[in-house]
Amino acid sequence: MTTPFPFTAVVGQDDLRLALLLNAVSPAVGGVLVRGEKGTAKSTAVRALSALLPAVAVVPGCRFSCAPGAPDAACPDGPHEAGPGTERPARMVELPVGASEDRLVGALDIERALAEGVKAFEPGLLADAHRGILYVDEVNLLHDHLVDLLLDAAAMGASYVEREGVSVRHASRFLLVGTMNPEEGELRPQLLDRFGLTVEVAASREPDQRVEVVRRRLAYDDDPAGFAARWAGEEAALRQRIAAARELLPRVRLGDAALRQIAATCAAFEVDGMRADIVMARTATALAAWAGRTEVLAEDVRQAALLALPHRRRRNPFDAPGLDEDKLDETLERSAGKGTDDGDGDDDPDGPGGGGGGGQPAPGSGPEGGGDTAARPEAGEGGEPRAAGAGPAEQSPVRAAEPFRARVLSVPGIGEGAAGRRSRARTEHGRTTGARRPQGALTRLHLAATVLAAAPYQRARGRSGPGLVIRRDDLRQASREGREGNLVLFVVDASGSMAARQRMGAVKGAVLSLLLDAYQRRDKVGLVTFRGSGAEVALPPTSSVDAAAVRLESLPTGGRTPLAAGLLRAHEVLRVERLRDPARRALLVVVTDGRATAGGAAGGAEPVALAGRAARLFAAEGVASVVVDCESGPVRLGLAGRLAGELGGESVTLDELRADSIAGLVRDVQGTSRRAA
Repeated sequence: MTTPFPFTAVVGQDDLRLALLLNAVSPAVGGVLVRGEKGTAKSTAVRALSALLPAVAVVPGCRFSCAPGAPDAACPDGPHEAGPGTERPARMVELPVGASEDRLVGALDIERALAEGVKAFEPGLLADAHRGILYVDEVNLLHDHLVDLLLDAAAMGASYVEREGVSVRHASRFLLVGTMNPEEGELRPQLLDRFGLTVEVAASREPDQRVEVVRRRLAYDDDPAGFAARWAGEEAALRQRIAAARELLPRVRLGDAALRQIAATCAAFEVDGMRADIVMARTATALAAWAGRTEVLAEDVRQAALLALPHRRRRNPFDAPGLDEDKLDETLERSAGKGTDDGDGDDDPDGPGGGGGGGQPAPGSGPEGGGDTAARPEAGEGGEPRAAGAGPAEQSPVRAAEPFRARVLSVPGIGEGAAGRRSRARTEHGRTTGARRPQGALTRLHLAATVLAAAPYQRARGRSGPGLVIRRDDLRQASREGREGNLVLFVVDASGSMAARQRMGAVKGAVLSLLLDAYQRRDKVGLVTFRGSGAEVALPPTSSVDAAAVRLESLPTGGRTPLAAGLLRAHEVLRVERLRDPARRALLVVVTDGRATAGGAAGGAEPVALAGRAARLFAAEGVASVVVDCESGPVRLGLAGRLAGELGGESVTLDELRADSIAGLVRDVQGTSRRAA
């Protein structure tokens, strides 16, 4: 067994260490979500925490860690007789991102259950984590169906396994700790809210501190046991302080004044539901116990708010998590000792609608005249900019219009890609569409098909009783159809022909709407832009939808329109991604007015013809595509529609992209693709 890095040897990261220690003092706080860039000791600190936790008393021989004083009445290994227990170290169980459902919740032996009537159950990770820590590294990459199981277990304190009429239930109460890199995508709001606290971590910019990090890490790698021995004294002292704080915790008093501050703070920051209030109360109490006090002070409430509220302030994936500390201080000051202050927010320092995380407005949600944007003289109100479509003039970035609920764009056919919510796919979860012989371990029994396969052989097998005689060859696996996530690659025209401020704002708002839809449907997204003399990959394919939103918001416009270059660059991106992830199907979304004014020198071809030739590459490979037609004005050339025909896809206007407009958008992509073929 490897020697863990000592918790007390972690350099800096004060908020991370405090959040973990508060959960060690009071597991009722509800766990920690650690957000930050790679290489910031997130996993190191979490793994080191388990060595500091007090030992756990368990019933001897119980695989589900029942407490001797109060065993679970429904424990599969029970019923347990009252008696003394044995102690073991607290466990930290790691849930791999690629774990199967059976590995998480446990597995029933379906063959023995059918043939022998025996309820044979092999516990999973949720059973192992009971009364300990469940650690999920890269929790934002966890599959949706595993997230659902985690949510159920966290909410009910128990895990249920239901298979073909066989039911098993066992207790599963654990401290949930997750780490994630926000660049790789955000968490579902339901799971985000299940974490009691959240902390943001980043590498120190102080040279002395960075030197100490490297020095300690090298010393640990050279001699882990010796390095741990040098920190044994500090570890023992910290372990004793945790035990003392746990003992003091029941005597800590949360007075009415502190409760009113907690309620006023949660109301002022407009968090959803009441979980934030409860978590703040438990965190403030744990902070007081950690400090050796029996009274919760205003400073405890403030620190609790900084840990418990930032991740509950997000209204959409484009909001940055965070908290306006000036507003927090003013709220605490107003509510301190004022029994009649109901915190109605009439003098809210953030002004109306202060709902964005950390006081930072989401893209598209700022005021129309925010900053000096409205005062810039590059273009008239809704008019074309100077030298539109031809000259070197470049517009400063335009703010996006308010996002809207977009229509569902899907890829035709049935895929086998990563679990998601966009296109049809053969998956392990979903509606049953048929049966097949299992390949490897049986995971989803098709009961009717199994009975039909076994029925003709019952007499030959000597059946004499009411039960069926089942053999391995009779078992049938259920074939299921669900939804997959796709790679949605945006190709956005940023040239001068699109640079009218009003139009470009609407275009960015439309792309933001599609990005929000991609976030909800668990897609990967990429962004290619073209303007001037070429195209660039503004964002390589990633699961971080908010990163795409940031790149889009800062996108400048102006110059000529190299449409062919944009399509060819997109084709190259898809080629590379197909090698990396061949099962994930792509959806190409081209946002343009269809004009092409650059890139026509090769072989003497005109720019429009060259763009058409590039578009036919996608059609030949069967790539599903949609062209968002951004052409405006009373006279329309129809170039975007012609481009959609070359792509073998569908053309829609900005208005038709809205979910509440004329029905029947991209379910027609399949029909269009077939007609083009």
